[in-house]
Amino acid sequence: QVQLVESGGGLVQSGGSLRLSCAASGTISSIYHMGWYRRQAPEMQRELVAHITSRDTIDYKDSVKGRFTISRDYAKKLVYLQMNNLKPEDTAIYYCLLSQGTSAYWGQGIQVTVSS
Repeated sequence: QVQLVESGGGLVQSGGSLRLSCAASGTISSIYHMGWYRRQAPEMQRELVAHITSRDTIDYKDSVKGRFTISRDYAKKLVYLQMNNLKPEDTAIYYCLLSQGTSAYWGQGIQVTVSS
């Protein structure tokens, strides 16, 4: 089993910054990928925000490019999401994802609220 624990969320004013962290533990293979998703409303699907593969290939949602940066400590199984110039539309519950092989694991989610 794999456990993911997110931290760093909270309330921030528009234009502000937050840094999310996710720590993975448990049975993790030598090849794994991690990412951040978000759900902006209960009725909406989770959407990809940023993803980083075991080979450091990175993808971002178009609307966060230039504002968000994903990074990680591969050996320590940590992934970060630096979020700058936050906008009210970034308000969501953010989820950490770890994938390995055909399995995917999710964190419990952390709230990010951006006030205008």
